[in-house]
Amino acid sequence: MVKKGMFSGIILLGFGLYFLLQQYPVSFIQNFISWPTLIMIIGIGFLVQGYAAKDHEAILPGAIITGVGIHFHVMDRFNIWQDHAGVFLLLVAIGLLLTYVKTGIGLVMGLLFLAAATLLLFFDRLEGWALQQGHDITLFSNFWPLVFIAAGLYFILTQRKKK
Repeated sequence: MVKKGMFSGIILLGFGLYFLLQQYPVSFIQNFISWPTLIMIIGIGFLVQGYAAKDHEAILPGAIITGVGIHFHVMDRFNIWQDHAGVFLLLVAIGLLLTYVKTGIGLVMGLLFLAAATLLLFFDRLEGWALQQGHDITLFSNFWPLVFIAAGLYFILTQRKKK
């Protein structure tokens, strides 16, 4: 069984620093004293647990949770950052690919999530380009959620058969 001391230590250290810095009126720090920072601290705890404590199963949640915290920090500060569902699929893809680097498992799933995230993030541009080329893909845009549902059911059912 993997010890969770590294995770707990990072969480306590991070939250302690967060609350300590909250007491000092430093303008640069005040931009980061918000709930997304707390989310990032938890994610970083998972990442440290995954890498330093060699608990590689913690890498996926660490990447997702840290990414969500970064997303909410960056979303309000940069106009180019998209507040889009594709960002969350991208975070899952990054987490799966980082896990794959350490375990050798999950490359196909990571690439599938990366492809889905890319499609979602750039679908508006793809649709505009297709219309310029004389192709109407609005029918696809109405049914792509069914592709996600079918893929999810496929992976759930094939996973059950393996057990």
